[in-house]
Amino acid sequence: MTPLRAARFDPDARWRATALLVTLLIAWPLLVWSRFDPAALFDPRNFPAMARFLSGFIPPETAPDFLLRLGRATLETLAIATAGMTLAFVIAVPLTLVATRTLSIARLGPGRGLQASRALYALCRGVLVSLRGVPELVWALLFVRALGLGPDAGVLALAITYGGMLAKVYAEILESADAAPARALLESGAPRTHALLYGLLPIAAQEMVSYSVYRWECAVRASVVMGFVGAGGLGQLMDQSMKMMNGGETATILVVFLLLVVLADALSAALRRQLA
Repeated sequence: MTPLRAARFDPDARWRATALLVTLLIAWPLLVWSRFDPAALFDPRNFPAMARFLSGFIPPETAPDFLLRLGRATLETLAIATAGMTLAFVIAVPLTLVATRTLSIARLGPGRGLQASRALYALCRGVLVSLRGVPELVWALLFVRALGLGPDAGVLALAITYGGMLAKVYAEILESADAAPARALLESGAPRTHALLYGLLPIAAQEMVSYSVYRWECAVRASVVMGFVGAGGLGQLMDQSMKMMNGGETATILVVFLLLVVLADALSAALRRQLA
């Protein structure tokens, strides 16, 4: 093989082609079993119905009374997402301390607390699986049944599910960071909180903040979805508009929702610049 040909040859090409083939062989039966039929979108018989549906979104609704209700629903959605994330953070912080192996004092050497530490770590991981294993929409349905319609159900649903998600990802971010400073603090007798605050957070803060803001953005989207089951906010207003077949109101709600996502992106970028 000539040097030029060797330079152009990808040593991983065969492995990548095999992986692609295996993926297609697995994905194709799944698509068939799910009855996914993209050809239905291009069926000429569906074009008139699709055109009528999309034409109802133009123009977006701009009536003052609707914009007032939309503003209240937007603030309620932001409040649900922010309050839910705040409670999730309160849940996640102590679980992160337990779930992060780097902060385990018992791992510094043999001692009587090693077995108890392992048992506590396994229990904490089980709690994290339980919290994030149930989707927030399911929690919202349960809390709506227990507490009635309103934002309380959405806040609690986000707090439980996102608390588990934040703790799991925070622990993984901290464990992937350089453990030398935290280990030095622990070996000198510092408590776990000091090792976290002065050993790991300065290294991992930017990534953790970025993920937290991303989760807040997800919480905004989840708040909208949970509104369809009675948890308040933009979702409940959209549900009412769609039931009334009012495409203009739905279009305005979608525009506001996209603006909220842009706001979350801008906030994340600003925080990353401050921590850089």
